[in-house]
Amino acid sequence: MGSYLVRRVLLAIPILFAVLTLVFLLVRVAPGDPAVAALGDYASKEAVEALREKMGLNAPLYVQYFQFLAGLFRGDLGRSLINSRPVASQIASAFPYTLELTASGIILGSLFGILLGILTALRRNRLVDYIGRVFSLVGLSVPAFYLGILLLLIFSIKFNLFPVVGGGDLSNFGETLYYLFLPALTLALIMMSYITRMTRSSILNILNEDYVRTARAKGLRERLVIYKHVLRNALLPVLSVVGMFSIVLIGSSVMTEVVFSRPGLGKMMVGAMKQRDYITLQSIMVIFSSLVVFINLITDLAYGFTDPRIRYD
Repeated sequence: MGSYLVRRVLLAIPILFAVLTLVFLLVRVAPGDPAVAALGDYASKEAVEALREKMGLNAPLYVQYFQFLAGLFRGDLGRSLINSRPVASQIASAFPYTLELTASGIILGSLFGILLGILTALRRNRLVDYIGRVFSLVGLSVPAFYLGILLLLIFSIKFNLFPVVGGGDLSNFGETLYYLFLPALTLALIMMSYITRMTRSSILNILNEDYVRTARAKGLRERLVIYKHVLRNALLPVLSVVGMFSIVLIGSSVMTEVVFSRPGLGKMMVGAMKQRDYITLQSIMVIFSSLVVFINLITDLAYGFTDPRIRYD
């Protein structure tokens, strides 16, 4: 397992550099001049040139790239063009809200999705199976922002059970859960739909394998057959879906934070796009891209833990 871990970590390093390079180039090739966007269309040519010089945009592209990497290694993400505050400090205060929302959505959605998938597979073509399949289909069809608005209308406005906006005080655990419940439920329901369908399909395929029939023929208890012979072999494709849709969930968390007005990176990124804050937008994209690479790495490591044969491939 140790060599497999080292190989995957080493492979993630060039992938991360490639992603950072792509973020750098995408921001640079985007239409419009960041200096003009920051100062406005009626700014003088001298003011625009002075700001371009200050932002380092007059330097050759390769110089800008190495300055970009050097700043990342130092933890210096520059200063916002709107409020002149260090972007790193703004991200540090917003990132915990995004992290807790995304992590809770992934964990809850995966946990309950796997449980519901097992239940529907073992109760195939019964009432529980029909309900689970309809629920997962609805979850696949409803966008995150629309589901969030529905939950707000029902639980916050109609029944006044949860707050409409905000993220709460992170130092107060109870208040944090109170503000986190509806946004996390929004992402968890969507994640749960994907995981339920994949778990059900994977288990049904495994139940038809010869070694499962052999285990039953030997007289093993059904619970032992399911959890020792079926579930572990069915988890590998489920892990693939968890990793893939965890990345999708990161994108969904952006709109979810906007709907619930949570002070996270998603809301911060949308604000930077509206105000054309080039430096802040680039820094947030770096954080999100790094998070995607990290999730892919964790998924690869989970493969090796679930199926030891992968470690030797």
